[in-house]
Parts: sequence; structure tokens; C-alpha cells
Amino acid sequence: MIDPVIRSVHVHPVKSLRALSLTEAEVQPWGLAHDRRWAVVDAKGTVMTQRRHPRMALVSAEPLPDGGLRLTAPGREPLTVPVPVPAATLTMDIFDQAVETVPADAAAAAWFSAWLEDDARLVHLDAPEHRRPIDPAYALPGETVSLADGYPLLIAASASLDALNALIAEGDHAHEGPLPMSRFRPNLVVDGTAPWAEDGWTRLSVGEVTFRVAKPCGRCVVTTTDQATAERGKEPLRTLGRHRRLNGKLVFGQNLVPEHTGTVRVGDPVKVLD
Repeated sequence: MIDPVIRSVHVHPVKSLRALSLTEAEVQPWGLAHDRRWAVVDAKGTVMTQRRHPRMALVSAEPLPDGGLRLTAPGREPLTVPVPVPAATLTMDIFDQAVETVPADAAAAAWFSAWLEDDARLVHLDAPEHRRPIDPAYALPGETVSLADGYPLLIAASASLDALNALIAEGDHAHEGPLPMSRFRPNLVVDGTAPWAEDGWTRLSVGEVTFRVAKPCGRCVVTTTDQATAERGKEPLRTLGRHRRLNGKLVFGQNLVPEHTGTVRVGDPVKVLD
């Protein structure tokens, strides 16, 4: 077996929109640079995700040098969104956690409302260093997270995906497989491990950065959404439910908290420290 290395690096500039693949990314205390610093909320301020709006998978957001975004979606005119001035904040509800954000301009709200056929607003996390603490059961004092589901980074192993796809092929929805890694929306994908080796990790290094492994990642209906078409199936949740259930959650991948900042790159060695 080859020594483990990073196969790919991904960010999601707007929560629940299409992933962007990079050759390298800066690790900030709350996650990768450009990862989930923006989100879409409904009229009540509740976060909107692919859980209820699978069409979000078809929208791309490109980070711009000034911190803004360029939005594109099939059949719609692209839209450039500047970083909003934090003159007023909007309290968003992200999984029953209140987080102060800054709303983007009216053009962005109209663009998303038309695409989702629902009242929607784009918001920006202006101060990730103090806006949203990580669950204290898995965090050290002062640790924060972006608008990711709960933790700064997610790592997944290609060998574990291969093992999962083999199980899917034996099941009653074999026609849905094999599934690509994009279903799981990781930040880091590692090659060269044994299947499910990540279950035993508690601390690891990726290139120059070390991470604490917080907990396995519980998976939701988003994993059943084809990220290229927005169509839904049954897998991988059906197979995860049979083979990868832990403490009532269907798990795949591991949530990470960085111990310091630095840069991660495709090809970086991955070393299990504990």
C-alpha cells in the first residue's frame, strides 16, 4: 500500500452549492479559506440547504479576489456579488444555532429567490473568529467554525468509498452505484489508506498542518443527491444504514479541527499521529 496522500482539496464558497476543486488551500482556524463563508437563508432566516432544495447543487459560486462572488446556474445570467458592508446584521438559524451574518444586496436575494422559487437571501459570515463556536463537547475554548454543518473541515478516504460502493453493488439499489466522492462534500480526500482506517484516527497531519479528529460525520439526505443533476435516489443512506451506523447516526468521513494554520496541497502526505 502506498503512503497516504491528499488526492484532492475542495471548498464550498456558499453553503450547499457546488464544490470547487483546488490544488491547495489555506487552513484558517474555522476552516479552509473560501469554504462556507456564505449561505442562503429563507424569509425567517433559517439556513437553506440541499436537504430541502436539491437544485442548490446546480449553482456555482466562484470566489473573487476582493472577497465577493460570481454566481452561475444553468439558464440564468451570472451575477457578481460584492462583499456586503457590515452596517446591519441578520440573525440566521443554522441547525437551531443563532449566528449573526451580514446580508448581501437585493440583487443576490432576487437571483436566489428566482432560482429556488422561494423567498431567499444570501448572507455572509463577516467575523468567523467569534461569530459561531464549535460544539463545546468537541472543542477547546475559543474554537469557532464557518457556516459548515458543525466542524471546520471534513476528510474522507477513497478506500472507504470503494468499500462502500462494493456494499452498494451487493444491495437492492445496485443500479445507483458506484457513487462519486462528491456526494459526501469533503474538504480533503485521502488516498492510500485501508478501508475505514479513519475510524481509528484521533490526530493527524496533512503536510504542514496538524488536525484533531473531532468525531465521525453523520450523513443526511444530501448524500442521496446527484451533485451534477440534483436528482435523488436511495443510496448511500440505505447501505450506510445497514453497515455504518454509529450512535444512531449513519457515518462516513471524519470531522477535523485544525490545531494551527498553514496550507494543505494535493499530494501532501497524511500521517496519523494518534
